[in-house]
Amino acid sequence: MFLRETRRSNRDGTVVSYLQLAHNQRHPVSGNPVAKVIHNFGRADRVDRDGLARLVRSISRFLDPEQAVTAAAGAGMPVQVLDSRRLGGAWTLDRVWERLGIGAALRRVATGRRLDGDAVERVVFALVAQRALEPASKLAATRWVAERVAIEGLSGLADDQAYRGMDFLLDALDEIAAEVFSAVAHLLNLDLDIVFVDTTSTYWETETADEIAELADDPTDDEQSNPAEAGTREFGHSKDHRPDLPQVVIAMAVTRDGVPVRCWSFPGDTADTAIIRTVKDDLGGWGLRRLVWVADPDITGFASAANRAYLTRGGGHYIHAEKLRHTNTEAAAALARAGRYRTVADNLRVKEVQVAPGGDGDGDGGARTQRFVICHNPEQAERDQQVRTNLVTHLEQLIDGSDTWTARRRDELVGTLKTKPGLRRYLRRTKTGLLRIDHGAISRETHLDGKWLLRTSDLTLTPDDLAAAYKQLLAVERGWRDFKGALGLRPVFHHREDRIRAHIQLCWLALLLLRVIENATGDTWRNTRHELDRMHLVTLATDAGQVAQRSAITPGQQIVLRALDLPEPPTYFDFTATTSS
Repeated sequence: MFLRETRRSNRDGTVVSYLQLAHNQRHPVSGNPVAKVIHNFGRADRVDRDGLARLVRSISRFLDPEQAVTAAAGAGMPVQVLDSRRLGGAWTLDRVWERLGIGAALRRVATGRRLDGDAVERVVFALVAQRALEPASKLAATRWVAERVAIEGLSGLADDQAYRGMDFLLDALDEIAAEVFSAVAHLLNLDLDIVFVDTTSTYWETETADEIAELADDPTDDEQSNPAEAGTREFGHSKDHRPDLPQVVIAMAVTRDGVPVRCWSFPGDTADTAIIRTVKDDLGGWGLRRLVWVADPDITGFASAANRAYLTRGGGHYIHAEKLRHTNTEAAAALARAGRYRTVADNLRVKEVQVAPGGDGDGDGGARTQRFVICHNPEQAERDQQVRTNLVTHLEQLIDGSDTWTARRRDELVGTLKTKPGLRRYLRRTKTGLLRIDHGAISRETHLDGKWLLRTSDLTLTPDDLAAAYKQLLAVERGWRDFKGALGLRPVFHHREDRIRAHIQLCWLALLLLRVIENATGDTWRNTRHELDRMHLVTLATDAGQVAQRSAITPGQQIVLRALDLPEPPTYFDFTATTSS
């Protein structure tokens, strides 16, 4: 039984086709097969195609899947799946990449340098997409592009192309960063009134730095010069608690919404106090008025008068947190100043105080005062009190019966507590060397429960704004977690200084795309990536040719695309018909 087509020529020369359902049977006399019409469907151009589809479906119910596919392919080659690649994540990142103007900026800069802008841009995007989707080495990126992912306009990638793309990105970084910042700020309508800046470090599993320590320049900050960007691995203060390994210091500027607008890299022995000046100068031409610097509690010297004066050049301002313990005289005077707190939220109270330079008085004598805001979180204060109670209880157990110990044994206990400042803080020794709980220290710590202290030069921000802005520093810390976690900043498979810097900039661009997607979808990139990775591009082959078709859109993928205001990817990406010889 089969569907046959018959043709009839009209007098005017037109040809009309008719469809019939027929089956062959042998002629009783001649024995030759003769087609017998079972049903006439009528003219082919007017046939009920939905009815034909229902007929096919009804017949397919009685066939195995393999029989159905073979029957649909006819007597020739059955449908074959030649390839299947992840599509959703790379396609979505590509659309956001273009919307933010990053691709256009790369093509424009590359064309100005007499390079193939489209080719260079595709290579850089592939390296950025790899950081976001499947972080690995640049050598692994070549196989990833060739075998695992579908990137529009890039079917393959050689390792030389990847390294040349990194070299171009680093060489044109200033131009690209400025254009990306302008495009992103305009399209996303970013709140650039306050920008947060923080630093971190990343280390290498090697025993030697890039320079011999005895020959390296003295890293001491002179509070005047600006350090130049570099990816030189040096020993320095490690934010990863690995002072035994060489490292590179990374700085990043982030908006209130957590969108990273710029990233820098410095030698591993560069102090935060020096980095702030380079960052301030680089951001100075971008119309940013206020700069929030996050200083590591162990870094000293940031609050120096020279650094504060540098930040206020050109009408700029700063907001930064002061240490509560072992702080400067002005911060200590601010903490000791009496006054009433004002509630600005359920879990936040603020108090503003003015302190004269040196901490002596409140500036009534004409001296320019320093503005401080003391923030107090009652819930955090309760947690601090409970933690302290637990620490003191544990310390009492440690020193219980110590009066009968030898002096050497008591010294050994005190020595072990030097690495545990939380416990050591509440221990004191009597004149005779006995160990006791320091109740004076407990009383002093009680006054610091749930508090943090802000110093600012901006007189226009209210205490409420200052407290709320500082609480948003969690966005910066979250950026570092994504840098080192989701984007696979480490391990770094590079040793050359320029390639290290380029690798860090690739991570920055990937973080920019991730944060834009997260802000739009209201979900983490991890969940979004897992959903998008379910969308595949499948290449099928039959006798008629090859076709690249994406998988069906899931409800979760539809939610992501709607949140990003993106259309669905096309169903078919490529079709190659078989040419008859």
